[in-house]
Amino acid sequence: MTLQELVREVPELKDYLRNMPPELEKRYTIRIYPPGTIIHQKDFKLDYFGIVAKGEHRVINEFQNGNVYMIEKNEPIDFIGEVTILAGMERTSVTIETLTETTVIYFRRKDFEDWIAKDIHFLRLVAGKVALKLYRSSYNRGARLFYPPQFILLDYVLKYAAAEGIEEKKHITVQKTRQALYEECGVTVKTLNRTIKRLEEDGLVTMSHGKMTMSLEQYRLARKQVHHYVEYDGRKQERAAEGTKGPDKRNIK
Repeated sequence: MTLQELVREVPELKDYLRNMPPELEKRYTIRIYPPGTIIHQKDFKLDYFGIVAKGEHRVINEFQNGNVYMIEKNEPIDFIGEVTILAGMERTSVTIETLTETTVIYFRRKDFEDWIAKDIHFLRLVAGKVALKLYRSSYNRGARLFYPPQFILLDYVLKYAAAEGIEEKKHITVQKTRQALYEECGVTVKTLNRTIKRLEEDGLVTMSHGKMTMSLEQYRLARKQVHHYVEYDGRKQERAAEGTKGPDKRNIK
């Protein structure tokens, strides 16, 4: 497949490539990966930059103790290696695994660095994507530390159900293994099992063949429950803030 053929399949690429240096038209590689392929490994020396033209992938962080934490899922058009390069680092900080068949355009790292130095439009597109990821991460950071497992898992199931179109289907099944839920929610498998049992006892999910299912009625009930967690946490924060205030000097004579 050539770059021109890929652009015809993915017209959105035109905006990204419109100012690409002409010499790069002969210095690129296009690769197509099947689902479940590691295409970017943590702690490896980075010699390339990639543009994800087609397919979904997930970004994960692997630790020496064997734990795996999923940072985010991304859809095209996306980039590979941009954070490492813009940060001026030599080695990668995350692992990327394909979720669907994925098509990536690769350029040498040096070519990418020269490209963004000349093309402010492309640099803004890349920087905008990095900023969006940072914004999402900052917005959600701390949830796994300060919310109970019931909230984290229930919030995950609600988002899954909404994405699956539960309002139209009236019923969904979470097609995820315990290991996948652990990686995506950051809750250990042992805690997950207890939490799922608690959600089932509360009538918020139903178990079917080892999978969580949710009806539209349960979905609406669960949404109210999530709001309860958020409101309760907000009241706790307000009380904590009031407790840290000093005496009101206006009342001191």
